Amino acid sequence: MSQTALATRYSPSVGSFAAMLLLALMWGVSIPITKLGLLTLPPLTLTALRFGIALPLMFLLVIGKQRLPRRALPRVAALGVLGIGIGQVAQTFGVVGTSASVATIISATIPIFVVVFAAARLRQSVSGLQALGLLAAFAGIALVASGRGDAAVATSQTTLTGAALVLLSALTIAFYYVWSVELTEQYGTATVAAWSTVFGFLALLPWTAWEMWHVPFEVTATGLATAVYLGIVVTVAGLSLWLHLLRTVPARIAAGIQYLQPVVGVAAAAAMFGDELGLLFVLGVLLVLGGLALTVTERRKTAA
Repeated sequence: MSQTALATRYSPSVGSFAAMLLLALMWGVSIPITKLGLLTLPPLTLTALRFGIALPLMFLLVIGKQRLPRRALPRVAALGVLGIGIGQVAQTFGVVGTSASVATIISATIPIFVVVFAAARLRQSVSGLQALGLLAAFAGIALVASGRGDAAVATSQTTLTGAALVLLSALTIAFYYVWSVELTEQYGTATVAAWSTVFGFLALLPWTAWEMWHVPFEVTATGLATAVYLGIVVTVAGLSLWLHLLRTVPARIAAGIQYLQPVVGVAAAAAMFGDELGLLFVLGVLLVLGGLALTVTERRKTAA
């Protein structure tokens, strides 16, 4: 690598920082926007619309890329079913049963669970500070789920089942990320992402058809706009921007958006739905973000 390339990689430009802020905004508001779409569309229908919109665009990204061999199909298919059929579906159903702010903070624990699964599957060590961060994050989740304020409107209510589903989603998506590392190293990130989305989408279709037949819903401009935003902006554009950042700035700097996303999400939830943020909620947020800082920061240092 040339000196110019090295300087570019380790001295992020103003444009790179602007891209990181944009990604934090795009991904940070995804759960509040999902909550908005769920006002008129049922969970499976919204999820299927999202990935049905994203799929054609994702395959545009793999034109000319490495092809996926047949022997890899079973693992990539299982990855898609895990990430979309379980992870994304659990998140959408969880958002139904939680306030947007609670769901946002619980989802912010995904990087923390990545540390756990990387230690188990990729044999990466977990330090004492990381273990402390994990405990703090779990304590924060408990406070967030119980400290939701006294809001009476349905969009701001949180149930234990809803919080548990969002937590299941965080666990599943974290494992999806760790497992995908092994596959993307062999077959390319864009290729694995596109084909795993195909299989996850196909797994959704029978259940979505059942839901559309049995659950009354109304197709509105808001619902369609939500599906378009989640499919194009969050899934396709967000992934493309993330991959660009990983190629142009150090991973430890690109990962800084993890700290901004929950802040953006909670602010958006408060503005869109009037979520009341009680003292326990605020304390829980501080514990989750503190746990995230301990796990991710220590991991960066050992990897340097």
